[in-house]
Amino acid sequence: MTEVNEEQAPKAAPDIAALEQEGEIAADYLEGLLDIADLDGDIDMDVEGDRALVSIVDIKGNDLVGENGEVLEALQELTRLAVHRRTGERSRLMLDVAGYRQGKRAELSKLGAKTAEDVKRSGEAKSLQPMTPFERKIVHDAVAAAGLRSESEGEEPERYVVVLPA
Repeated sequence: MTEVNEEQAPKAAPDIAALEQEGEIAADYLEGLLDIADLDGDIDMDVEGDRALVSIVDIKGNDLVGENGEVLEALQELTRLAVHRRTGERSRLMLDVAGYRQGKRAELSKLGAKTAEDVKRSGEAKSLQPMTPFERKIVHDAVAAAGLRSESEGEEPERYVVVLPA
């Protein structure tokens, strides 16, 4: 099964008020979790494109990120479920903890651009290591910005990006 980069489909304008509401619900949920876990941290909210972004900042330690971000992924899914329970709508909310995703985004953008250059030079498709949906999206965007096309192949959790020559 092949997934083509979603950027090709036209999208309706995002409902900013609904996204801000998602962020508020998520922030309340996360504040409750931080209280239960007796962790100190501040919560920032924003809207980027068609997603609410919620970040836990000024937090000590890596416990809410985990190895390779798996605790962060689980926390994001729990937060999305809390939003869904309150709104009845599926949430695409993005959660970050201590700038982990921001750093990962920069790293993956570089990987996508470098891989696109390698494929342009060699003329041969190149497959990358399995990635999460968040990671694949960043690589797809970087490859598209470099003027090439990419697809996701495989089944979760082993789904990966293939960068294709022009």
